[in-house]
Amino acid sequence: MTEPLAISQDGPVVRVRMTRPDRRNAFDAALIAALTEAFTAAPTRAGARVVVLEGEGPSFSAGADLEWMRGGLALSEQENEADALRLVAMLEAIASCPLPVVARAHGHALGGGAGLVCAADIAVASDDLRIGFTEVRLGIIPAAISPFVVRRIGPGHARALFLRGGALRAEEAFRIGLVHAVAPAEALDEAVDAVITDLLTGGPTALAEVKLLLDEVAAPAAPGAGPETARRIARVRRGDEAQAGIRAFLDRGTPPWR
Repeated sequence: MTEPLAISQDGPVVRVRMTRPDRRNAFDAALIAALTEAFTAAPTRAGARVVVLEGEGPSFSAGADLEWMRGGLALSEQENEADALRLVAMLEAIASCPLPVVARAHGHALGGGAGLVCAADIAVASDDLRIGFTEVRLGIIPAAISPFVVRRIGPGHARALFLRGGALRAEEAFRIGLVHAVAPAEALDEAVDAVITDLLTGGPTALAEVKLLLDEVAAPAAPGAGPETARRIARVRRGDEAQAGIRAFLDRGTPPWR
């Protein structure tokens, strides 16, 4: 049986590649489990500082695998809930990974595939990307991915996209913030590399703390967010990494992580 993922590491960059090109990297139970494991393990890899999520073949991910969906028709409500919880756990493993996650999106990113794009911290798209949420056209809803989509583009845009059930071109996805950069297909790797270069200039601890900070301050009606942000920056500033980084800046030097 072909493995659903290929994981490689080149220096500080871990690449997680979905390897089901014949199925347009659509989800099934094996791919969901493999992605969950990959992103849970990524921070433990020696020297790892950035994770790139990509898809082999003509598409990033077309969402749910048709055969997997067909099997789900026979599941009870409780079994369907268990399936959905595994999908949620996968998305949360990506979103909560302390390393920055960059989605390299091309071809199609539909349904759960679009959810992967939104679970990543930064999404770089090729100009041939078609991304959207087609669930209502199947009589279902984008429930598991909805928190990640709303966090990315807000409830207004999410409402319109979820209800219409269509797909956007890359330029429109960029306009509403669904992706962060668009490049010609032949220059997609170069655009991803530029993002990686930027990320590697940041302190590893600082990058992880930024992700935690944004998760907390973006939470709905978070009481005491102001004092908590003050406590957090005070703690981070006293850390070895921040001390070294600030001193390097003041002395016109290079921080130790670069």
